[in-house]
Amino acid sequence: MVDLPSQFVFNTFAFLIWGALVMWMCAGFTMLESGAVRTKNASMICLKNIGIYSIAGLAYFFIGYNIMYVDVGNLFGAFEFLYGPSGDEKALVDENFDAAASVVETGFAKMSQWFFQMVFVATAASIVSGAIAERIKMEAFFVFTLVLTAFIYPIVGAWTWGGGWLAKEGFQDFAGSTIVHGTGGWAALAGVLVIGPRLGKFKKDGAVRPTPPSNVLVVTLGVFILWFGWFGFNGGSQLALGTPRDAVVMTIVLVNTNLAAAAGVIAALAVSRQVLGRIDLFAGLNGAIAGLVAITAGPTMVDHWWAVVIGAVGGVVCTVGIKALEMRRIDDVVGAIPAHLLSGIWGTLAVTIAAGGRFHIQLLGIVSVGAFVFIASYIVWKAIDATLGLRVSEEVERMGQDAGELGIEAYPEFVLMPEPYDD
Repeated sequence: MVDLPSQFVFNTFAFLIWGALVMWMCAGFTMLESGAVRTKNASMICLKNIGIYSIAGLAYFFIGYNIMYVDVGNLFGAFEFLYGPSGDEKALVDENFDAAASVVETGFAKMSQWFFQMVFVATAASIVSGAIAERIKMEAFFVFTLVLTAFIYPIVGAWTWGGGWLAKEGFQDFAGSTIVHGTGGWAALAGVLVIGPRLGKFKKDGAVRPTPPSNVLVVTLGVFILWFGWFGFNGGSQLALGTPRDAVVMTIVLVNTNLAAAAGVIAALAVSRQVLGRIDLFAGLNGAIAGLVAITAGPTMVDHWWAVVIGAVGGVVCTVGIKALEMRRIDDVVGAIPAHLLSGIWGTLAVTIAAGGRFHIQLLGIVSVGAFVFIASYIVWKAIDATLGLRVSEEVERMGQDAGELGIEAYPEFVLMPEPYDD
């Protein structure tokens, strides 16, 4: 067996290296979104995504982590976390090795666990960004991001990973199909309902005006980056690398993660012609994300073929969801709601198939988290709309947020022609 000091080192290293991989997913979201929007809004996407990560890091440090872990049940937390590493850890940094015994018994360095949890918060907020792109004011979006990362997500986390009431009921969500992706998806759904579709997206006769990705290469790169980062997202959620068992479980998790993503791509492409009327590249790319989201709730099953099934169903659910949103005249620019919310619901329920979950408890978790996040987010979106205003002016939306709000364009050498908005 591995001794305690070695476990401490391996566990801490795992939190840090996997957390860095999850942080890299921010680059993936940036690429996916900036390639999915029209060129006139790509710079704004870049600014929004680096803002998301920065706001999440500060909000979760000062407020969110304390709500989620330090004092579960107390909205404002105990705030002792703000003092950073424990006294024994500080002594160890100062080479007072007498403190080592008490430190290593904790299993990992305190701040490494904070770092790993923080990058998950940023992921949830990034989901919202793509759905409501091309028409939301930058400052309004940043205010919502602050509320989401400081309060809404941490409260969901306190119910579950923080040891709260859902955890006590037996709700299972290994790496966050509902806790992370469902939270981001419900917040995004509330946002798109409040802000409405982009100008000209839906005609009066119900027809959908196509808005294909402006840069397919960048979108594809973004999906590959997300796929790569997901190994940290799911693998790191083992929360330990100090024993042979941890290493084996982590291996199983990574293999299942990869299989589910691959199955999601193939399944989405297979049904895209029947659902969307064509073999759709964007559906295939979203199928990868859907497969990843679906397996995230329960990637520890040793029968790997279940990962293929779960990922494939996730890809189909996402593709059908894209079409369903269009039919309901709901404008989700990047397909975030089908990929993260709908596939996350399926993945959370799929835990009952091969990962030991109980259906009624999984359903309880989905409904409870969904009701809380959607209602809270809807109220916040409405409050922001009534004060700051959510939407850019019609002139700015037609011109593009890059030129209209930032005074800079991502592709300045392109000559943009006026877009036909008439029915």
